[in-house]
Amino acid sequence: MGVLVLVRHGQANSAADDEENYDRLSDLGHQQARWLGDWLREHEAPFDQVVMGSLRRHRETAEGMGDVGAAPSVDARLNEMDYFNLAKAHAARTDQPRPTPETFVHHIKDVMEAWHRADIQGNETYADFETRVAQMLDLAAVPGKRVLCVTSGGVIGMIARHLLDLDPARMAYLLVPIKNSSIHRVTVVAEARILSAFNAIPHLRGPDRVHAITEY
Repeated sequence: MGVLVLVRHGQANSAADDEENYDRLSDLGHQQARWLGDWLREHEAPFDQVVMGSLRRHRETAEGMGDVGAAPSVDARLNEMDYFNLAKAHAARTDQPRPTPETFVHHIKDVMEAWHRADIQGNETYADFETRVAQMLDLAAVPGKRVLCVTSGGVIGMIARHLLDLDPARMAYLLVPIKNSSIHRVTVVAEARILSAFNAIPHLRGPDRVHAITEY
């Protein structure tokens, strides 16, 4: 049996309105990464392989986690979808205002469905995003190996789409509650790849860490 553990990066710059400014951990994001690394060393490590996306927030999360087994390698297929530009393209097409926290669940559904239909596009097509994430899943979900991937919420959602055969709307809804520094597990056996844990945050449990549970 193999195990693929997916980790979402720590809290980034949630006040940003473009990818460049978003792509760095906040002070809390750095702390989330340190707590996550402590928990993984006690309960999960060592991993046979550790892979991270090429974004700054992925690197900072992996660095904050510290040693959990193999030295991290970089694979850009773990990078997030281009949501800022997708949202801008959607706004230009529909005249919808920028979403608030209360309207985001509807906004992300509309954006994902429009992207899937190829009505809008960021720096890649939906099909290209889906393909590269599927390739990463095939490489990382290996029987007999323990693999850790540091990535982003959209990639985690797309992996869940592949494993659970979700439509774009259901995948979009799945993205909304994904916590910063959360843990997601795929159990790998000869016959199947099974989503066996989703959105776990054991390293943030306890009254002294309630403030550290974030989604953006």
